[in-house]
Amino acid sequence: MKGKNGQSWLYSAPVDGIFILFPAFATVLAVILFPHWFLETEVSPLLWFVLVVGIDVAHVYSTLYRTYFDREEFQRYKKQLILLPILGLLAGIALYWFSPIWFWRILAYLAVYHFVRQQYGFFALYRRQEKPPLWERRLEEALIYLTTIYPLVYWHTHSRSFHWFVKNDFLTLDAPWISDGLGIIYLGLLLFYLIKEVRKSLRNKFFNLPKNLILLGTALSWYVGIVLYNGDLIFTLTNVVAHGIPYMALIWIYGKKKGEKPKVEGRSKFLQIVFHPAMVPLYFGFLVMLGYLEEGLWDGMVWRDHEGIFPWAQALPFLQKESWLALVVPLLSLPQATHYLIDGFIWRVRRPDSELKKVIFQKN
Repeated sequence: MKGKNGQSWLYSAPVDGIFILFPAFATVLAVILFPHWFLETEVSPLLWFVLVVGIDVAHVYSTLYRTYFDREEFQRYKKQLILLPILGLLAGIALYWFSPIWFWRILAYLAVYHFVRQQYGFFALYRRQEKPPLWERRLEEALIYLTTIYPLVYWHTHSRSFHWFVKNDFLTLDAPWISDGLGIIYLGLLLFYLIKEVRKSLRNKFFNLPKNLILLGTALSWYVGIVLYNGDLIFTLTNVVAHGIPYMALIWIYGKKKGEKPKVEGRSKFLQIVFHPAMVPLYFGFLVMLGYLEEGLWDGMVWRDHEGIFPWAQALPFLQKESWLALVVPLLSLPQATHYLIDGFIWRVRRPDSELKKVIFQKN
């Protein structure tokens, strides 16, 4: 949607601003204002519930609205939506049986790829109205990727006190010069981009606000959360909030816009109800409920570190034998793995039959 001043909002300035652009800046501002609190404070049960259950795990399940709960979308991707979970589960069991740490390692890198691609995806959506020359497109693509890849490379070449899923899930390399060199390239491209954007804005008398806010928010949240500070809570806050909330917002925007299209065949009444603005609590509450159930199973059978949040799960058997864990861990991880895998094709804009382009851009 092209809003006032020609800005390419996905829905509207208030909705995009609050739920897609603002989360990254809010977390960075909180960390910069109260760094010692975040570095020295242990994660309270309430904060853990909000970040992990309410945002991180909930956003995984929001993909259900875009796929399995939408009859039209399910028919379009039926083969993938049926086969991928089955193949993912079998591969996960085999991998965990071979090596638990390599199971977590591959899942972590799959998650990283998903997180990195999401930021590029939002950036691409917000610059959709622009028709830049090839060199400018390549510059912007390189820069949006470097906003995430540089902190990740720094993480791999410097000791950090946090991890993605479990300890040692990332490979490490004693070569800080790699991140130093990449940092110089990153800074150079950033300066070049700034000069380019200033000149372009003055020439065209237009500044693409959401595109540049996505770039800035991504750069700040990933740098602050991984490079500037070395704290588990800071990383979790900047990582989860800036990723999960925008993703759930995009799912809602897509569902709301699709519901507004006339004569959408195969659209269920359930989705028409869920994506009504008044039903946002139902949309979000259902995701939190699924997240709570999943994390309860994790806590009862695998982790046992949040008994107060999941008292009912303590009656479940606490699994310690690798043979049982090789079955249960891949099964409990399946929603995440499936979320990462199906995201690789449901959001493609370049496909001629892209449903995202038809719905978000209101194109037939």
